[in-house]
Amino acid sequence: MSKKVRIGIDVGGTFTDAVVIDANTYEVLAKRKIPTTHNEGVACGVVKLISTLMEENNIAPDDVAFIAHGTTQATNALLEGDVATVGILGMATGMDARGAKNETKVGDIELAPGKYLKSYHTFLDSKNLNKETIESALTSLRDQGAQVIVASEAFSVDNPENEQLVTAQAEEMGLSSTGGHEISQLYGLKMRTRTAVVNASLIPKMIETANMTEQAVKDTNIQSGLMIMRCDGGVMSIEEVRKRPILTMLSGLAAGVAGALMYEKVSDGIFFEAGGTSVDISVIKNGKVMIKYAQVGGHKTYLQSLDVRTLGVAGGSMIRIRDGKIVDVGPRSAHIAGKEYECFAPEGSITSATIQLISPKEGDPCEYATIVAQNGREYSLTLAGAANLLGYVPQGDYAYGIEVSNAVAWETLGRYVGISGKEAARQVMDLAMGKLQTVVDALIAEYELDRKFVTLVGGGGSGAVVVFSLAEKLGVQAKMAKNAPYISTIGVALAMVREQLERTVANPTDEDIKRIRADIIEKIVASGAKEETVDVSIEVDAQKNILRAIATGATELRQKSLNAAKLSQEELGDIAAKSLGAERDKTKFICGTGRWNLFEGETQKKMLGIFKMKSKSVAVLDREGVVRLRKEKAQALIFSKGEQDKLFNRFLEENTTYSDANATIPKVFLFYKEKMLDLTGMQTAEQLYSILNIETEMLQPQEEILAVAYK
Repeated sequence: MSKKVRIGIDVGGTFTDAVVIDANTYEVLAKRKIPTTHNEGVACGVVKLISTLMEENNIAPDDVAFIAHGTTQATNALLEGDVATVGILGMATGMDARGAKNETKVGDIELAPGKYLKSYHTFLDSKNLNKETIESALTSLRDQGAQVIVASEAFSVDNPENEQLVTAQAEEMGLSSTGGHEISQLYGLKMRTRTAVVNASLIPKMIETANMTEQAVKDTNIQSGLMIMRCDGGVMSIEEVRKRPILTMLSGLAAGVAGALMYEKVSDGIFFEAGGTSVDISVIKNGKVMIKYAQVGGHKTYLQSLDVRTLGVAGGSMIRIRDGKIVDVGPRSAHIAGKEYECFAPEGSITSATIQLISPKEGDPCEYATIVAQNGREYSLTLAGAANLLGYVPQGDYAYGIEVSNAVAWETLGRYVGISGKEAARQVMDLAMGKLQTVVDALIAEYELDRKFVTLVGGGGSGAVVVFSLAEKLGVQAKMAKNAPYISTIGVALAMVREQLERTVANPTDEDIKRIRADIIEKIVASGAKEETVDVSIEVDAQKNILRAIATGATELRQKSLNAAKLSQEELGDIAAKSLGAERDKTKFICGTGRWNLFEGETQKKMLGIFKMKSKSVAVLDREGVVRLRKEKAQALIFSKGEQDKLFNRFLEENTTYSDANATIPKVFLFYKEKMLDLTGMQTAEQLYSILNIETEMLQPQEEILAVAYK
């Protein structure tokens, strides 16, 4: 019987990667890398790659259960200014009109130095809206040069009818279009319009790419619909890409950490996807990635993407020399300079050498160090070379170099600056790690990570070049992700469908919560998820009056954890003790339900350097040993669904703080079956009970729920 497989394709600027993964065991069955086919079209390379992999591995089209594509097309289009000109039709009526006219006039957005997203603007009073006035306004925008239309009306999130009239008329006139309400359900006309404008500018290019890629997959006779990677780590159908291409922006950054999370048991960590020129750094907390609003051209948008920090420090980063001293590492890389790495030079190719300083690009300072070998061949001195010399790159790693050639190259640099080769390598590593540490320290502080429990995870071809040295400097743990060089492509192959909906609602009612839940399920099913696999999480941001629904789902009927190996209670206890900073014999299992296990640990802290204070903390681990929650001074309760009113309601009341002004409920997490329900954003007991009842309505009376509350 043939195996079902998942295929992931990741198209980068230099290489296009593909992996074939067993759909049941998640074992990587095959992987391949080819140069990206820019001249003959990206889709041509994709179809060639898929066909080759299927042929070599005897995969029939019917064997492919899932195929997904990660693309940098949208990101590159914005960076290079290769976007369509946008016409904005703003609308409002009455007192709102004056403000709305200004807020919908986005103007030109600078995408890169000298590269602009150009927009034209016109405005209509919503009272005078009819087919003729809309057609006249759209004709005016088209005549000015608009290639795609944005309809943006004040309060369209409450009633999108007028925006829908405009987009329908635009389509009738042969113009692609989008409405502000389709991109975000949040109030904030200016930011909603700006996000819609960025989205619209990408539509023509992405429709062209989507059509070509979809056809490429059809040419292989694969029947499962092509999915596309999103910037938040999920995937969506190609039909959704045609409407909301902005969601694919920055998706390349999301794929790597998505892949790492699927393979690695990371609770709190920092993920580094390092290539030759740059490293992307992102945070994992409680086993989840951190997400924020993305910026385009320095302007905030309503696009939610992974919080990724990018630095020009990576395996190919070149060494800079000034006045006979090592002064910097990067930002130019050996790739940019068109030079080979010293550490990968074949044995015997560098037996003696001299230093040469070059300018990799016109206008760069002439201080980037290369070596000229005895045969006249030139190699770049790189961060990868320094890491190899100092023993940070493990044998067998993708970045592991050739020791003899590398040693000669670095001794040559050492002599040039008056120190040994190893001292030169140490200076280089310290400079590079200093840059990375600044970013990592900021992320640890921002997301309140516990340094004692942080793990650095390396991905990409050069992950080992940076993570082990940085971990040593920070005094934390480090490891390389499995299949690190292909981690992004694996992330694409294994991604789940994801959708998010945000609405501006102050003090949401039961009805508001039920409506947003129904709407997000409808949206994610339209994006390709099977309804029976959909998991919905509701959040309330009381400070910003935002009601948020996040849905994830699988594209096939079965969901499976990658880390399916269930750990013993003893093994889970070891992990819990370590995470809590408690002695193993002072850490005990309290209770468990579904995939969840609650442990309590006793720790001691010195007060004023003299007195020892005992404290109890709890940790909730899933069956694979990922710590999903750690809290000091937290209270826990396990109760059956049938006992909710009697036991949980009393538990919530006991942990509520009462004052003359109001009652402040605790922060609450609930765990049952496969679900972790975050209710920390709830402001009132009524809100909390409402979401709890909606989320658990399908549970049987005897099924158990674990509650953890803290203040």
